[in-house]
Amino acid sequence: MAAAAVRYLRAGPVEPLPRPELRCVREDERAPVDQGEFRRVLGNFASGVTVVTATTPDGPAGFACQSFSSLSLDPPLVAFMVGRTSTTWPRIAHAGVFCVNVLAASQAALCRAFAVSGGDKFAGVPHDAAPVSGSPRLTGSLAWIDCTVHAVHTGGDHLIVVGRVDALGSTPAADAERPLLFHRGRFL
Repeated sequence: MAAAAVRYLRAGPVEPLPRPELRCVREDERAPVDQGEFRRVLGNFASGVTVVTATTPDGPAGFACQSFSSLSLDPPLVAFMVGRTSTTWPRIAHAGVFCVNVLAASQAALCRAFAVSGGDKFAGVPHDAAPVSGSPRLTGSLAWIDCTVHAVHTGGDHLIVVGRVDALGSTPAADAERPLLFHRGRFL
């Protein structure tokens, strides 16, 4: 199944998927959970902040992502979720590889730059190439995880991306600086 997903991703341009219908109940029924209340309650869960990057034929691509997690030790897998309406994800999916950059507390401005749509997100952003994929590894990040796309699953209005870890490491900043956290709609 994973091989089929990777073949699909490498077959050609990957178009953004249409926004799915999210209702789980009939039109004449009340929605099970208010979206505003959902965000408010789940905002109590603090999460780390990352930037997912890849090198594409059009140049480097990346987006801010707070839904990153380790998934499996054997084999080494990680996962992140990306909105199905993302315009950056299809470029990264087509590359078939990516690097997850774990941001430091001092990198909130960098996160904001990668959270916006369009523009050259890499303008003035120092980076080098991750050792296996060649994806951008952002200077000053606490850690990096170099991956190959292993599987992609649908999950409502998001995609669940599973990556096989090919290489990883932490930087000297990891010992001296705190991670960037997101809690209740703001950075900590």
